[in-house]
Amino acid sequence: MTTLRDQMPALANKTYFNYGGQGPLPSPSLEAIHATWELIQQLGPFSSAVWPELDRINGRLRRHLAQWLGVGPHRLAFSENVTAGCVLPLWGLPWHVGDELLISDAEHPGVVAACRELARRQHLVIADLPVQQQLGDQASSDQGVLESLERRLSGRTRLVVLSHLLWNTGQLMPIRAVAERLAAHPNHPWLLVDAAQSLGSVPLEGPESAAAVADIYGCTGHKWCCGPEGLGVVALSERLLQDSRPTLIGWRSLCDEQRGDSRFHGDARRFEVATSCTPLAAGLERSLQLLEAEAKAADRLARIRQRSGQLWQGLQDLPGAHTLLSSPPAAGLVSFRLGSHSAAALVEALGQRGLWLRRLPEPDCVRACTHVTTTAEEVTLLLETLAELIRAAG
Repeated sequence: MTTLRDQMPALANKTYFNYGGQGPLPSPSLEAIHATWELIQQLGPFSSAVWPELDRINGRLRRHLAQWLGVGPHRLAFSENVTAGCVLPLWGLPWHVGDELLISDAEHPGVVAACRELARRQHLVIADLPVQQQLGDQASSDQGVLESLERRLSGRTRLVVLSHLLWNTGQLMPIRAVAERLAAHPNHPWLLVDAAQSLGSVPLEGPESAAAVADIYGCTGHKWCCGPEGLGVVALSERLLQDSRPTLIGWRSLCDEQRGDSRFHGDARRFEVATSCTPLAAGLERSLQLLEAEAKAADRLARIRQRSGQLWQGLQDLPGAHTLLSSPPAAGLVSFRLGSHSAAALVEALGQRGLWLRRLPEPDCVRACTHVTTTAEEVTLLLETLAELIRAAG
């Protein structure tokens, strides 16, 4: 039986733990991209015959992602990446001088920078939501996050920015509970969720999914979905679609570009801009199919957690090793430090031995990611190599 791992050439000559940065592209997905390029050229890249094919490919992916996210297809807009997916609708919301943006202290710099520039232009206020120190078991972490939210919410709060799965510590955030609390707030603040690390790793199906309850839920296809880089999707709430205006505008934002119609789409497509690479959609569609063939979403998460749990437990037994989380991870991110080794030097030393991890700057640590393609033998090899480095350091 051919597994997903067997179809990833990038895994043939290395031990890979960087799925949170970029997932390897399976050969069938690359073939789907190439086949779509060929089809476009055969039909003519700007011919009457090609447009129905492009609509079919994009429409199929939109419906497929809607199933994965637990929302209607009309709530999805394609984007290049998570940052673009989050920022374009964010900047289209109505703001008033003095509105407060409550941003967690574990957010990616790209989204934070966009919020800070929005605040500068619109004369908004930035406030911090401490969540990074929540490193215990899931129940205590959830309680800590909600208590922190309660302390930091104010009468001016108009937006909360919180990742679903923190890219640095690997902790899972209680998005549904946060959404419920914000719904009870007099301002009903918007909820922007960076979902870069959750789509493809954490199951999201159903009307109560994190994607369904957030106002902006920005995802990418090139990490845990193992699709091509350059294609993402954002799920938008019904109330955001009602209240927001387009920001970066192009022909795809319009109802009927052929007739010179200047009316915008009534659904999430108003935040799509112009020409994009349709073959990437074919590649991501194939990657989603391959993940589904590998296992159901809950079973994929169980396998991810089995390997991350193996790594987390092994690190507890290594002298000088310190995991950021005090309990096994809820998904596939394991961040740790190793004695006197600097994170940068440790990543370099591991890379020289063919093991690929990532150094994160804040907090300064090393991050390893396990996916459904990660084997027990790979985790064992990583632990043995870390032990060897410890011994070599004396």
